[in-house]
Amino acid sequence: MKPTANPADKPNTRPPITLARGLNISFRSLHLGVSGVLVGGHVFDVPRQHLFLWLYLTIATGIVMVGLESWPRWRWWHESRGLMTVFKVFLMIWIPWLWPVRVWLLAAIIGIASIGSHMPARYRYYSWIERCLPSYSHDGPST
Repeated sequence: MKPTANPADKPNTRPPITLARGLNISFRSLHLGVSGVLVGGHVFDVPRQHLFLWLYLTIATGIVMVGLESWPRWRWWHESRGLMTVFKVFLMIWIPWLWPVRVWLLAAIIGIASIGSHMPARYRYYSWIERCLPSYSHDGPST
């Protein structure tokens, strides 16, 4: 039995690899690394002053990622993925006031991030204002 070819393997159907996509992948990797150190610091109760650098790096890489994701398609802000990001930021804001449960809040944020990154495109790119999925010139969103 001959395996069927994956249409995404054909060069003319693959999403374009752009500078924006390369930057997105780079900053996403950096964000995962620095936020992992930050979360680990909270889990192991590292003194606050030792976590500030990792907090600032997490915030900075997150801001860059939001910029890369939302520009030039501002639709990101009302897609499921954008709304999940806004909700994660909302949870982060509460950490100083809910310090004793910060590790649980951070675990919830990681869970939301994982679900948002791995859910099918029909949910991830769904616009809650337009009540539909975007149309692209290729098989799907590239970033």
